[in-house]
Amino acid sequence: DASPHSFNPDSPKQLAAVLFNEPGAEPPGLGLSPMKRGKTGPSTDQEVLEKLDADPDIDTPIPGILLEYRQLAKLVGTYLVSLKEAISPVTGRVHTSFHQTGAATGRLSSSDPNMQNIPIRTAEGRAIRKAFKAEEGHLLIAADYSQVELRILAHLSEDEAMIAAFKRGDDIHSAVASEVFEVDPGAVSGEQRDAAKMINFGIVYGITAWGLARNLGESVSVEEAAEFINDYKDRFKGIDRFMDACVKQAVDEGWVETICGRRRMITQLKSDNPQTRDLGKRLAINSVVQGSAADLIKEAMIRLHPKLEGIPGAKLLLQIHDELVVEVPDAEAAMAQSVLVETMESSMDLCVPLVVDVASGASWYETK
Repeated sequence: DASPHSFNPDSPKQLAAVLFNEPGAEPPGLGLSPMKRGKTGPSTDQEVLEKLDADPDIDTPIPGILLEYRQLAKLVGTYLVSLKEAISPVTGRVHTSFHQTGAATGRLSSSDPNMQNIPIRTAEGRAIRKAFKAEEGHLLIAADYSQVELRILAHLSEDEAMIAAFKRGDDIHSAVASEVFEVDPGAVSGEQRDAAKMINFGIVYGITAWGLARNLGESVSVEEAAEFINDYKDRFKGIDRFMDACVKQAVDEGWVETICGRRRMITQLKSDNPQTRDLGKRLAINSVVQGSAADLIKEAMIRLHPKLEGIPGAKLLLQIHDELVVEVPDAEAAMAQSVLVETMESSMDLCVPLVVDVASGASWYETK
């Protein structure tokens, strides 16, 4: 009823006609103003639909309906269908393969099926995890490192303010916001915490003022976002020095190395193209931090293996970046959970505490 005529939601051309054609055109449309153009006409990509859906002056529900449709179609096509096809007729389970050399940063990668990209950011995506159930009489235990890349960053950078915040057990995003915006920790606003959180997680990926402003919404200008980032670097000078040192090593040596000494070549810094050199800078920093986090989880897996062998029926099923998933008989769950947390938290000696969040349930969904 919301559309002036029926159309195929999978056809960008037909969708563009519905949204941007004038009401008197053939076929008739809603007469909205195009936001950007592609090669074949007005764009109907994710960004355009999100802006149209958020515009208070536009009252049609079509952009929001299409966003939901695309999300659900991706869930069905990418996950539900392929996962069903991957079920073993012998065991009734899916059996993924892990690869040691699939990612340049050193992370394990997963394939056939890829179990590391099961979505968790939306309620509909998380619901897919209900399909992954423990055997009868067993539980799944999921344990993941809390803010592990930030803790690695604090350790490697030796930044005193960030180390102190982690040692105190502060909410790290509020603590950083308190420093950056020069307000009492109890007076940090939600917007200030959001800005600090995005800078915290984006700093080693080369977050830009434009990217930060876009993520924070229209209430924050690019100029304000740039000021946030500059104030962050001023307050956490150890982090800025560490990032400069990563880039310098990549320039001088041609490589950077993780906390366990695993090296990655960074060739982009020799390029004549400024954009390629900027990519090299981001890779130099991120390879050290994310690569060191990969070192940590692998060390935890190595240490965990012999301990799980001492728990009847316990099996390590999955590694998903900073998370391990173990299946264990109900009677052994308490012991396995204790072993999992103790082993992961003691697998590397950092100058800040490692913290592991753990939960259990009959399905993977129940562990989050």
